Amino acid sequence: MALFARGIMADETRAVAAAGARDRRLAMLAMLAAVALLAAMDAGLKLLSPHYPPLQVASMRGLAALPLVLAWVVATVGVRSLLRVHWPLHLLRGALGVAFMAGFIHGLRTLPMSTAYTIAFVAPLLVTALAVPLLGERVGPRRWTAIAVGLAGVLVVLRPTTAGLLTSAGLSVLLASVCYSAAVITVRLLAQRDSAQSLVFWFLAMIAIGAGVLAWPQWVPLRAEHAWILAMVGVSGTLGQVALTHAFRLGEASLVAPLEYSALLWVVLLDLAIWQVLPDGTTWIGAAIIVCSGLYLLRRERVRNVAIAAGPH
Repeated sequence: MALFARGIMADETRAVAAAGARDRRLAMLAMLAAVALLAAMDAGLKLLSPHYPPLQVASMRGLAALPLVLAWVVATVGVRSLLRVHWPLHLLRGALGVAFMAGFIHGLRTLPMSTAYTIAFVAPLLVTALAVPLLGERVGPRRWTAIAVGLAGVLVVLRPTTAGLLTSAGLSVLLASVCYSAAVITVRLLAQRDSAQSLVFWFLAMIAIGAGVLAWPQWVPLRAEHAWILAMVGVSGTLGQVALTHAFRLGEASLVAPLEYSALLWVVLLDLAIWQVLPDGTTWIGAAIIVCSGLYLLRRERVRNVAIAAGPH
């Protein structure tokens, strides 16, 4: 009987391990899909940005995705769950989201997508830095060094000289990244109380309403030839958010988060295919510095989490 029981336990262990491996593969595929879809969405926003004010584009991004997100909510958790949320943090996240979207779209209007993304890659470093005063987290000297090196990489991309990219567009994307990082801090707090569906729905709703109110005095009527772009933004943005949610549900953050940097490949291809531009050598150097800093920071956080889980011996 003991041997029989051991055989059953071994089979169960193999089944659990196989399920875990399958979930990890699905998480990685979901993250890669999310990154590609969100890059496509941003390409749509860049196509719209020369024709409409940044705040209007931000509002249209929210409006285009809301019906699809609402269908997702109805199919999963129900509409009532949207009302039982922590409103003050949602409102703060919504305000930060409006600032982030408007700033990022303003930068996309003139910068190549690859350059804008490279600057925005500093966001994970800023999240770690902001977690110290806002969440009371401890950051050791190695992680502070990674943050400092990553910020130096941003300076390489911006090139603060008369010939560099230290323009309103570059600074706009950098400030947008700061707002995005602060919004991520609110997500860390909200995720403990509210569903993923409510986080996505209210974020988009507040961007649609908040940016729409601010854009209304200079609102430009939508041109018929841009309807397909707006539809693409809504579909790719919604599917990207859903894929992102599943990626972090199925896999650990340390497994899926580094795959976000695959976005650089997509935006370079989009820049080349649509706008016939490629990043210059300096931008590639800055991107390498920022990405390496971000990957090192993720590794240190994984080591830290393992040490915390192990506890004192």
